[in-house]
Amino acid sequence: MTGTTTPRTLATTQTSFEIIELLRERGGGRVTELAEELDLAPSTVHSHLATLIEAGYLTKEGDLYQLGLGFLELGECVRTRKESYAIAESYTEQLAAETNSRAVFAVEEHGRGVYVYTFSGDHAVWTYSTVGKRFPLHVTAAGKSILSQLPDARIEEIIDLHGLEPKTDNTITSRNVLLEELTTIDKQSYAINREEQLDGVKAVGVPVSGPDGQVLGAFSVASPAHRMKGKWFEDELPDIILAIANEFELNISLT
Repeated sequence: MTGTTTPRTLATTQTSFEIIELLRERGGGRVTELAEELDLAPSTVHSHLATLIEAGYLTKEGDLYQLGLGFLELGECVRTRKESYAIAESYTEQLAAETNSRAVFAVEEHGRGVYVYTFSGDHAVWTYSTVGKRFPLHVTAAGKSILSQLPDARIEEIIDLHGLEPKTDNTITSRNVLLEELTTIDKQSYAINREEQLDGVKAVGVPVSGPDGQVLGAFSVASPAHRMKGKWFEDELPDIILAIANEFELNISLT
């Protein structure tokens, strides 16, 4: 079922994006499948698909429609629209190499986290951190790092908007508990993900801010839980990420 619109939005544009999102989720789709899921007339769906193909954003193989490479150019443009984002790439790669783990740089947009860069070290583990993927801020080290630097009113707004959905048994689902942890993160300058997004995976994250003092995003490192323990997890890893974060902040302050 398509979403509702407000007086200042266009229903046709919203429908096009709902079709795009559904194609992304399904990895492709046919007119009748899309029409049924969106509760639209097949002729309406076909018109939107034809328009998107003509614009270069979809492809068609037989009767199967898929997202086209036109989105790839847009995605890269978005990722590099801020110079600080472009600078973060090399630091994320360096972080993965130094820790032999999966390292990411993530930002907040519309109350969700978005992975901008992700690199894998020798002992990297699979996580949900694919480039461009959105994620709940409260379930990751990077997300909690970012939340810890936002104004209280913005934090409350994000919680009200998206809730605190559990991803594992360890996910923080209490507003008060999350707010207490964010205070701790702010004081110690790093966050810990204790298998809160994915069972068997722990992570450490550090927020980074721009010259204006506003949070830009966060670096984080994830690894299997059996590696994330003892002095390495509690002291050495946070220090490594903090050093990278500090160097990054110094670099962008000079640009």
